[in-house]
Amino acid sequence: MSTKIFVGNLNFQATEQELQDFLSSYGAVQEVFMPKDRESGRPRGFAFVTFEDDAAAQAALESLNGKEFAGRPLTVNEARAKEERSGPRPPRREFGSAPRREFGGDRGGSRGGFGGDRGGSRGGFGGGRGGDRGGRSGGFGGGRGGRDEY
Repeated sequence: MSTKIFVGNLNFQATEQELQDFLSSYGAVQEVFMPKDRESGRPRGFAFVTFEDDAAAQAALESLNGKEFAGRPLTVNEARAKEERSGPRPPRREFGSAPRREFGGDRGGSRGGFGGDRGGSRGGFGGGRGGDRGGRSGGFGGGRGGRDEY
């Protein structure tokens, strides 16, 4: 019967073949699976190793935890089955497709820009209460504005 172990804290440059060669001294390795990141395709820093017999897996568990491989101390445990999630999986968030918001604005029309507070079409980098709250303020330093006086 085959037994699967979890090997964590792997060096990101380590390959499946290097790990298999390292672990083969404990017994016959049936499979080495190193999950990759979906976005970048790089290794995630852990692997699942299946040994052909329980004695080899147990020997690896007992002696490999904390042992250094490729410059990092390994974390070795018995692999557990993936937990089932209850209910439907939430939808994935789409980044970049949401409507664009100005930074810091929290009310009104064009919102004012960076740090703008009650924006309107003025506002600018410092925010303040320019724009449709009255006045010629907003700009880079902000301020509270006043009446539309020139």
